[in-house]
Amino acid sequence: MTRLVLFDIDNTLLNTGGAGGLGMNLAFEEMFGISDGFANVEFSGRTDLYILSQGLRQHGISGGHAAYMQGFLRSYHHHLSRTLMERKGHLEPGFPQLLEALRRRDGVRIGLATGNFSEAAWMKLEHYGIRDYFFDGAFGEESLDRAKMLRAGLRRFAGDVAPRDVVIVGDTPHDVSSALANGFVAVGVATGSYTIDQLRDSGAELVFQNFTDWQSAAAKLAGEV
Repeated sequence: MTRLVLFDIDNTLLNTGGAGGLGMNLAFEEMFGISDGFANVEFSGRTDLYILSQGLRQHGISGGHAAYMQGFLRSYHHHLSRTLMERKGHLEPGFPQLLEALRRRDGVRIGLATGNFSEAAWMKLEHYGIRDYFFDGAFGEESLDRAKMLRAGLRRFAGDVAPRDVVIVGDTPHDVSSALANGFVAVGVATGSYTIDQLRDSGAELVFQNFTDWQSAAAKLAGEV
């Protein structure tokens, strides 16, 4: 039996100190001459494709995200490589210990369920020294909708894993709802802007304040207790 434990990145695994948002804003300004172009766009729990699409729509830029995607990605990745160095970030409590504990368990595979564009996701993980724990993931370029993003990503590597053996770990109600929409186990962690109660009320089956007690968390995520 295989159990997939898939983690969100921002405010779940790590906090970049705003490097990602800054990099996206700088790329938008470089392409369209609009500073702080995503100021009125909700980032929390959204896919980067959704964020880009909303930025274009709010500023009346026609053509849709497909017309600008490649240029935006080149600019964003360029700026992100610098903003990651400039901003002071950190791993969230319990990492990388939790990842190491899960990696050592037979039958458990660790992946990503992140709204980040894939290259940006790997850049963030590399910068904070946890890249090698992850083998694949569902990424933000796969859909505007997070639930559809999960379905698209899971087709690449889930094989015959039953939905109840897929665990989605994230810090927002969008992480929770996307898991529930696919019949996966939804796990909330209150290291972002949402509380334990808010994550529980959104439907999370398991909720943690953080992963400081990583031994206990590993056992629960692995389905041992």
